[in-house]
Amino acid sequence: MTELKVEHFLWNLSDNGVALVTLNRPERKNPLTFESYAELRDTFRSLVDRDDVKAVIISGAGENFCSGGDVHEIIGPLTKMTMKDLLRFTRMTGDLVKAIRHCPQPVISAIDGICAGAGAAIAMASDLRYGTPRAKTAFLFTRVGLAGADMGACAILPRIIGQGRASELLFTGRSMSANEAERWGFFNAIFEPDDLMSGVQDIASRLAAGPNFAHAMTKNQINIEWDMPIDTAIEAEAQAQAICMQTADFERAYNAFVKKEKPEFEGD
Repeated sequence: MTELKVEHFLWNLSDNGVALVTLNRPERKNPLTFESYAELRDTFRSLVDRDDVKAVIISGAGENFCSGGDVHEIIGPLTKMTMKDLLRFTRMTGDLVKAIRHCPQPVISAIDGICAGAGAAIAMASDLRYGTPRAKTAFLFTRVGLAGADMGACAILPRIIGQGRASELLFTGRSMSANEAERWGFFNAIFEPDDLMSGVQDIASRLAAGPNFAHAMTKNQINIEWDMPIDTAIEAEAQAQAICMQTADFERAYNAFVKKEKPEFEGD
């Protein structure tokens, strides 16, 4: 498949199907611009049709993940926009979260240093999050006079760390330490800074090895079952699992088990 061309961040796709998205403005702690928001949204939307991409890692260049929207290139212009244009912008940022949630591949955030504002929302939208001891995550919208309700934070964050903890972070805008993030379930684990990318690459490689169709089904069910009654969710999972039982990967796993071998999944 044709390699993806991007302008506002770095993209690398390895031979094993792990894509690396690197926010690449280290001198400013990797802030987002109008253009990078849109390109990230379009990139994650395009992954629906990319069978060669098996898993995605999002990281930041240098020693920080993302400081949020660029103060000069985004915040300043927003103060001069009409309501119509403001709503167009806020819907675009929300669409980035939707695109991350709805692409079939597992998305992993590798978080070092500052992870703030929209950067925290991107991490929140990811399926898995790994940090370093110096990582500081802040949903700091109230500190600039805005609501904590941004990019789905009021819906998603409580599901990750609980209603009370999410409420505190969204009302105060304070930083969540790495230890808090791991203890509360926001971080799946913490690596030392020098080990972060190798550790996350190993996790992503194991996910990329499959079963990819089943991983996509798991992600889809996690998304759609949020607002289902338990009985409805159990039925939805019965149907999803029956579909997965028709895949060749399911048969490959059985045959490998019989032979006492490790299955080699192919995603079909």
